[in-house]
Amino acid sequence: MTNAILLDAKDNVATCTAPAPAGDTVNVLGGGSLVCNEDIPAWHKVALKKIPRGSHVIKYGEIIGQAAADIDCGAWVSHENIFSVPRDYSGEMI
Repeated sequence: MTNAILLDAKDNVATCTAPAPAGDTVNVLGGGSLVCNEDIPAWHKVALKKIPRGSHVIKYGEIIGQAAADIDCGAWVSHENIFSVPRDYSGEMI
């Protein structure tokens, strides 16, 4: 079993604290467990639920990108399947 850290209740990803091989159960500190469906390197993100293509990827309670393809629960979330989206940070500070 591998641990992962959930940083905010709004997040749809968690960060694995060690390598998590496909088939491994990940214990999410702050929110349940799931099974990895692919190898996930240490300190990388695992999807906590299915993230449909075009949906926001949320970590730290903030949008960190958008899904470039459907991302299944238990999948590795990386630069291969998400992309950055422009944000209006000045408008968010109000």
